[in-house]
Formats: sequence, C-alpha cells, structure tokens
Amino acid sequence: MNTSELLLTEFDEEMKKTRTALERVPEDKKDFAPHPKSTPLGKLAPHIAQLAGFGLAILTTPELDFKAGGYKPLPFESASQLVKVLEDGAGKVRIALKNTPDEAWTQTWKLRAGDTIIFSGTRFLAYRQMFLNHIVHHRAQLGVYLRLTETAVPATYGPSADDRMGF
Repeated sequence: MNTSELLLTEFDEEMKKTRTALERVPEDKKDFAPHPKSTPLGKLAPHIAQLAGFGLAILTTPELDFKAGGYKPLPFESASQLVKVLEDGAGKVRIALKNTPDEAWTQTWKLRAGDTIIFSGTRFLAYRQMFLNHIVHHRAQLGVYLRLTETAVPATYGPSADDRMGF
C-alpha cells in the first residue's frame, strides 16, 4: 500500500466530520465571535470550507505564493453553501491525493508571500500540517462557536455532549 492509499481513509474521515460541523453553522449568527480578537463565525466557517482548495495546491503545485493573488475569501451565505464548497474542493483533493506518487511526498513544498517564506518542508509535512491539521484546528474552533451559540456540537473523535450515540 502506498502513502496516498494510507492517507485516503484519514482524509475521508476528516472531510466527513468537517461536513457535519459545517452543516450545523447557524445562518443567523454570522457576526458571532467569542472574543474581540476572534474571527467572526461568518468568516471562520467559509475559511474551513475553502481549505480543501489549499490542499489541492499542496498536492499539485511546488509552491503557493499568497502575493500572486487568486485567493478570494468566500462570503458566507448559508450552511448548504459551505458544505457544497467543501465537497467540491474535497472531491478534487481526493482525486489528487489518490494520484500522488510516493516520490512526490518527499519533494519540497513552499508557502510564501512574495520573498517571505512562510513554510518550506516536504509535501507530506505541508499536507499534514498546513492542510489537514489546519482544517482540524479550525473545526475545533467552530465546535466552540457552535457550543456558545447553543447549536448542537457534532461528535468528532468520540461522542459530544449533544451526540452521545447511546452512551
């Protein structure tokens, strides 16, 4: 079994959990933020939905330069819009992941903003840290936002207080 095949199961599980969290984003709370320094829900949730596109860049390009443009933040419309964006991006990432040969995982991948290097490491590390762990991190933040807005928090790595699964 190659590296990509090993990662596909994890990818599918994380996208499923992320989809469930995004389905629960309350459409009437887009301005909610738990702290003045926190990103409002209407920006955090679309960011999570768009992260699959970032995963695609990691798997299919040698680097991404933020100063080159091309990224436009997704304006929040609805939970169903977020799920569609996630699913579209995740579908593309899944194909790219499946087609990534083992030798590509050790190649250098860079994230930059012009001459400033933000990240430089193996494609494997970029995929795990900059993409997959990034989604998990923000999904955890979203879980806090859901709890504080009295929205049911989905189970992720075991039951939540709202989704006890018979416990």
